[in-house]
Amino acid sequence: MTDRQIEDLRFYQRSEAYDDKERATVRFADLVTRGASAIDESVLNWLGRYYSDDEIVELVMVVALANMVNRVNDTLQIEPDLG
Repeated sequence: MTDRQIEDLRFYQRSEAYDDKERATVRFADLVTRGASAIDESVLNWLGRYYSDDEIVELVMVVALANMVNRVNDTLQIEPDLG
């Protein structure tokens, strides 16, 4: 992500810093994070306009890993090393 995209993340849907594929990626990551059980075939078909099936699996794995790390860090009150 660019510095501008990071700055605009809260407003990614309106930001010119994101293209349609990037907006779809952020939206999908949000959907997976907030309620993966609500994702149905229509969501996967929509995302399929931008990604192959294999890429969607990889994207889900990346989002799931990030969520797991966040839960572990939050539970154990570990501050992330931001470099």
